[in-house]
Amino acid sequence: MTNIAFIGLGIMGSPMAVHLANAGHSVAGYNRTPDKAKPLVDAGGRAAESIADAVRDADIVCVMVPDSPDVTDVLAGEGNVFASARAGALIIDFSSIRPDVTVELAKQAQDNGFRLVDAPVSGGEAGAVNAALSIMVGGAADDFEAAKPVFDAVGKTIVHVGPSGSGQTVKAANQLIVAANIQALSEAVVFLEAYGVDTKAALEVLGGGLAGSKVLDQKKENMLSRSFEPGFRIALHHKDMGIVTSAAREAGVVVPLGSLVAQLMGSALANGDGALDHSGLLRGVERLSGTSTTTKEN
Repeated sequence: MTNIAFIGLGIMGSPMAVHLANAGHSVAGYNRTPDKAKPLVDAGGRAAESIADAVRDADIVCVMVPDSPDVTDVLAGEGNVFASARAGALIIDFSSIRPDVTVELAKQAQDNGFRLVDAPVSGGEAGAVNAALSIMVGGAADDFEAAKPVFDAVGKTIVHVGPSGSGQTVKAANQLIVAANIQALSEAVVFLEAYGVDTKAALEVLGGGLAGSKVLDQKKENMLSRSFEPGFRIALHHKDMGIVTSAAREAGVVVPLGSLVAQLMGSALANGDGALDHSGLLRGVERLSGTSTTTKEN
């Protein structure tokens, strides 16, 4: 049994923390909204009163928060992880943030006597609930091995992809591919409906061929029913596409499709769809086509 602190008990973090508790670890969870800790408490974990309280006795500190400033605050903020955790603790950052920020935080962690690996995940809420996440890990090989019991409890495909920051770079590529797939699927649905095709049947046969994908499998029902309850919010994917385009510019490579999808994601956000699941990109295609019938509440 390992003492684990889990900071961030949202859509993704809550089921991940629960899996760790169910695996026999002692888990103290903290979230700015205290009632988000209830599933962890029901699984035998503890609701911490602060970040400092959560990490005080932790061998491993897990972080799952929305963006680079959030991770920076959790780790380096006054009284938080770097100031309160035990020397030598292993920090696993499951968040999706800028690779350059991860590299800087890893240096700060080392200077403060900690070890940090970046381990962003893919698979959405379903992957978190089913402990089937894909985890791309950057950091030292020894630290990756030390973190493996945690990864095994929450994920299915777990790969060490390189030194610090590499996990975040791979996650950025993942978000580029996913966004492009969702946009293409959205356009296909609107195209099929314009011709009066049985869209459900069409997506079934498309899913069995080269057009098939996990995006099609997991998002087609959202699009058919126009139900966009968030598994992964447009606002977060918009943030991730900003990481993609910024990192590509810094590397001197071009991502023309990525840049276009980033703009479409930005349009969805500007039209009030930020709280919807990213399959809500369908609404943007409908707006451009003049066929919109859905409302923000969906």
